[in-house]
Amino acid sequence: MQLSDAVQALIRKARIVSFASWSTSFSPATIERLQTADDEGRYLTDTDLEALLADGPHDARVVQAARLLRDEAPAIVSEAREQVLAHFPGIAEAGGDLYPQARADACWRDFWHFLRCISYGVAAERHDFTSSEGLHYMGLLYQELRVPLPAMLLGLESLKKASLQRFAPEMQATVAPCFEALIVQLRPFEQEE
Repeated sequence: MQLSDAVQALIRKARIVSFASWSTSFSPATIERLQTADDEGRYLTDTDLEALLADGPHDARVVQAARLLRDEAPAIVSEAREQVLAHFPGIAEAGGDLYPQARADACWRDFWHFLRCISYGVAAERHDFTSSEGLHYMGLLYQELRVPLPAMLLGLESLKKASLQRFAPEMQATVAPCFEALIVQLRPFEQEE
């Protein structure tokens, strides 16, 4: 799928994570480590997670929760994908909003990245991990590409459900707000359609 220069520019600007407000909780070195992970589009490594834990009075259980999200990401994304395909029959078939296959693959890849971004918030016990500017550009990108927003929101809700099933109730209460933070930020995109 060939993307226009305008779409490619929007992709570069649609960076939804921001650590700007975290400087009171973490050292500059830790913020840099987190930013590097985001710049590289990857989950936090065990070394990253240990550095985060060592940087302050943080709960080791949230670091373990972020590790679980990272390690279970393929299964969690697969479960969310199955929910979207079941709820929107034909969406990935000819004539559907996620056709051709490259569109569906991009949607599943977005699910993986949403979970990655959420895992940063979980690891740090912070719900303020989104960039309003990056989300603005993501909204424009989704409009330009005619992304099926109801399917994306269902996917995000399904990521939440599949993830929370992997935790005990007390950890669900800690993890769920990070999902909600992103869901609340994406919900207005639906009205902009």
